[in-house]
Amino acid sequence: MPSRQMRQQDDRVRQTSPGNTRPAQRGAAAPGPRPWTHWRRRQWTFPARSRKARLRRGLHDALERLVSWASIHGDVPVFDAGRFAWIDTVEGQWLGVRQELEQVMHHREAMPNFQQILPQVGKIQKDDQWKTFFLKGVGMDCRDNARRCPQTMALLEQIPHCSTAFFSILSPHKQIPPHRGAWAGVLRLHLALIVPEPRERCRIRIADQLHLWEEGRCLVFDDTYNHQVWNDTEGYRVVLFVDFARPLRWPVSLFNHWLLSLAALAPFLREANQNQQAAEQSFRRSLGDRAGTRDPGR
Repeated sequence: MPSRQMRQQDDRVRQTSPGNTRPAQRGAAAPGPRPWTHWRRRQWTFPARSRKARLRRGLHDALERLVSWASIHGDVPVFDAGRFAWIDTVEGQWLGVRQELEQVMHHREAMPNFQQILPQVGKIQKDDQWKTFFLKGVGMDCRDNARRCPQTMALLEQIPHCSTAFFSILSPHKQIPPHRGAWAGVLRLHLALIVPEPRERCRIRIADQLHLWEEGRCLVFDDTYNHQVWNDTEGYRVVLFVDFARPLRWPVSLFNHWLLSLAALAPFLREANQNQQAAEQSFRRSLGDRAGTRDPGR
């Protein structure tokens, strides 16, 4: 259950006037406050109940403070997309990605629910209204899916140190409750592919800011800030969901690279790879194209 503090924060956000709801686009972002003034917004989704868990979390928080200090683009919940030189290239290729998405969307029912790939997501998502189509993941072999989306894979090559990418598909009236990401050393990008109308009913809260997606535009944010999503429309909302290494100053950048490289050894990511392989096999069966889809060197 969300904490009382989170519920009070959500109430304040829901009272935000429409004029304060921001589209997911570039803008002349004001300089963000210093890291420690925003730190209270990095609430953990679930409390640490044991002393050992509290100690681990304390170390984790200390390392994230170091990452925040070394962040080249500052420590803010949402970034001005114009700070990333490659964003124009990504946005310029969005229609090709949308076309590939439309092809796989014909088989949405055959796609896995997010928690079927990453069981940890089951803490915030238990139904079948959040579907995923993985193209890339830490320690994951997604070649079958990637083969279906060559333009999307070419676009991902333009994003430096991209570690994870998938189509994130929310059903009509789906809501994702307040939660936070695992590590501040990566940033999250959403390239909006399908945004249903009315657009103002499909939104994301990041810290105390509400944002709207805009088709063909990128939203870049730090997902360790508490966030939640509403799709209060009759249509599907789809974004290309991407994680990439946060630009950091040396030597923290070296430490972050080392840590992200080790992540593939984590047991839960090895399990995710097994789940992804099973999901791809199921998807192939649903399309009736089992033969000839495997890479000969696989």
